[in-house]
Amino acid sequence: MIIDVKSHQDISFWRDELNRNTRIGVEALRGLTGSPLKALAQVKFAPIGRHPLDDRPLNMIEQVNQTFTYWVALRTADLLLDWHPEISGLRLAPGAHAPKGSLDIESHEKGIVGAETFAAPPKSNQKLKGDLDKLAARNEQHRYVFFTAPTFNETRRRPELERDGVAVWSVELTT
Repeated sequence: MIIDVKSHQDISFWRDELNRNTRIGVEALRGLTGSPLKALAQVKFAPIGRHPLDDRPLNMIEQVNQTFTYWVALRTADLLLDWHPEISGLRLAPGAHAPKGSLDIESHEKGIVGAETFAAPPKSNQKLKGDLDKLAARNEQHRYVFFTAPTFNETRRRPELERDGVAVWSVELTT
């Protein structure tokens, strides 16, 4: 799902949707019954979860993955709107939702702000390296990678992870 945000109020709306759908998914988990294997099978295969921003079912594993993908994108958009008042808004298409050749987050004005976002330990799956490679080949004036991970649970710039003029930021996981 691709969303456009022009203000902090837009982000707040989408964050509320994410929290509402997360509550629905958590309630489904609380209602699981049967053997442990049957319960895990429901988590993996049954559409007991919800898409984080859209009113449609997903399996719970996908809900978990997409929830954190969208969460970090929304948190990033919040920061970018503060840092770049010259832009009129952002297009968010995190993870697999981005059209080919685009970034997870782009300013409405071409060439000003571009960002990749993810929620995973950056060294475990080479996601950081891939995002840095992707952004190194881009020509936006402001290029970023934002991530959330338990071992980097604070919002701050990570210059030790940067290269090729791409700023890297960890984002604290907050509710």
